[in-house]
Amino acid sequence: MKQITILLVFLYSLTSLAQVSFTAEASRSKLGINERLKVEFKIDANGDNFRPPSFDGLNKIGGPNQFYSQHYENGKSTFIKTYTYFFQPEKRGKITIGQAEITVEGQVYKTSPIEVEVTAAVDTPNQSRAVAEAGSGIHLIAEVSKSKPYLNEGIYVVYKLFLSPTVNIRNWRPLDDPKFEGFWSQNINIDQLELKEGEFGGQPYRYVELRKTVLYPQKTGELKIEPLSLAVSVEVPTDKRDFFGRRMYDVVEKNFSANTKTIDVKPLPEENKPEGFSGAVGEFDFKLKANKKELDAQTSLELTSEVSGKGNLKLFNLPKIQSPSSFEVYEPERNENVRTTSLGMRGSISEKYTVIPEFKGEYVIQPTSFSYFNPNTESYETLKSTPITIQVNSGPQRPEESQVASGSDSNRPQNIISSKSNFNYIKLKTNLKEKNETQFFQSPLYWTLFFIPFLSIPLMLIFGKVKNREIDQNQAQLKRANKLVKRYLSEAKKNIGDSKAFYESLERALHNYMKARLKIQTLDMQKDKIQELLSTKGVSQETTKSFLKILESCELARYTPSVTEDMKNDFDKAAKVISEIDKEV
Repeated sequence: MKQITILLVFLYSLTSLAQVSFTAEASRSKLGINERLKVEFKIDANGDNFRPPSFDGLNKIGGPNQFYSQHYENGKSTFIKTYTYFFQPEKRGKITIGQAEITVEGQVYKTSPIEVEVTAAVDTPNQSRAVAEAGSGIHLIAEVSKSKPYLNEGIYVVYKLFLSPTVNIRNWRPLDDPKFEGFWSQNINIDQLELKEGEFGGQPYRYVELRKTVLYPQKTGELKIEPLSLAVSVEVPTDKRDFFGRRMYDVVEKNFSANTKTIDVKPLPEENKPEGFSGAVGEFDFKLKANKKELDAQTSLELTSEVSGKGNLKLFNLPKIQSPSSFEVYEPERNENVRTTSLGMRGSISEKYTVIPEFKGEYVIQPTSFSYFNPNTESYETLKSTPITIQVNSGPQRPEESQVASGSDSNRPQNIISSKSNFNYIKLKTNLKEKNETQFFQSPLYWTLFFIPFLSIPLMLIFGKVKNREIDQNQAQLKRANKLVKRYLSEAKKNIGDSKAFYESLERALHNYMKARLKIQTLDMQKDKIQELLSTKGVSQETTKSFLKILESCELARYTPSVTEDMKNDFDKAAKVISEIDKEV
């Protein structure tokens, strides 16, 4: 009997535990970011130590409200305890409401997680009557400067909050920032909000410009501009009055959203499109200038190509300069001096080339062309720089040159090596000796061997000076290259966080280092060529592999985004592999 009693008590306890139900319910499984969500936790037993979840991604605007309900039906009692919360979503996407906990008779119970999907703002959100009344006299609209722009033509969208003279608001906060998919965008900072007078629907209204954003469409066709959503605290009149008979007000939070805007982006015309067109749209000026026009060989000058004006300045490439073949040209350093206003980007962008002439003489840097599309005239325009003459005074003598004119442009000089100097190294005279000559004493050979020891002394001195001069020149070139490497590595370090700018600077530093160490030209910057030359110089296979892997990271970064931690790791690896190569070469 004792065993049967224990078994019955155990079964009864299991039955009583199984009867406790603790659940979580959300009023909606999918809602807009400008709508509200009610979450209820229900238990059919009187529990203690209720612990709600964290509610990440939701802003609590009410609760917890506790409600008890007990009913008797057919002699059976039903008990329900409810904890109710009200929330406003903070962001779009899927939000998971975690597990709530409660203790009943020493036993802990947990609810199942709930998933809720938050979408963009809806035009007709669910709201209470008081909230609906608060919305009268308040309007949030979006105005677009141009509904049918060209590809890469700058437009702007401004969000205005219109207020009726009879409406009072306490404050406002953004609920959701619009995502400008298909656009290059930049927000315009508004330092201080200004209340202006205007009209809405033919009635006098006050309005505030809350936000301005400049947009450059990156693809053609219909593109949608998502709405901006705000939560505004509005004063709503009530039926209560104060001691002096004045109506009392309650503050209600109301959500507002601007309607979705659609623009139709026109493609750039294919007719008369210049060959060198790189996507520039706007109104620009172009010039090419040199900081020196007279210098010595093996010293550097700077060539700067610059585009200024208004348009999509950050979204196209500058044309490459055309320099004489005897000029050593390093990768350019890009500089942007651009400010963005509601009228678009204005300012200038430039690329500065470090150029080193190898031989003395007079050289001509040919004109460079820059083409852009002008949306005002709806046509392509091409600008051309003026030729620049560079006079190199002293230095190694270049083989004879003659300036000839091409058939297409008789006024454009070109540096051509004359054919007669191509074979100067071939000896055209012989120095034959008689076959039967046998006398050695006092012969030319005798005296030659006799004076060789004396003649070798000044020759060795001369050779030593020439060798030292070559070493000095090599060291000077290496010093200039190392200076460029340090500059670009420093530039890369400053750009950590900006994937494109960082990897461009890092790649330029590695290329300049290879030019100095391996005497390799830009056209030979290929993995197989670099691997072969490093192996010839005695660099270990592991170091060579690390160097090539960093170059590969720079190439892949143009097409895939990178996080800041990856950039820091690649920078440390680049500095380390350069140090290793210096030790091994």
